[in-house]
Amino acid sequence: MDFIRVLFSILLPPLGVFLQVGIGGAFWLNIILTLFGYIPGIVHAVWIIAKK
Repeated sequence: MDFIRVLFSILLPPLGVFLQVGIGGAFWLNIILTLFGYIPGIVHAVWIIAKK
């Protein structure tokens, strides 16, 4: 299941975070980071998935 989350995190970072933690602070932070730049959103999403 983590492989699927990481794959979604690379394609669409907020989706990967949503699958890991749901709608919460990390999800909204990831949306903001993705809007500022695609790479920061990916890094944050993979970090959230690896942390759990």
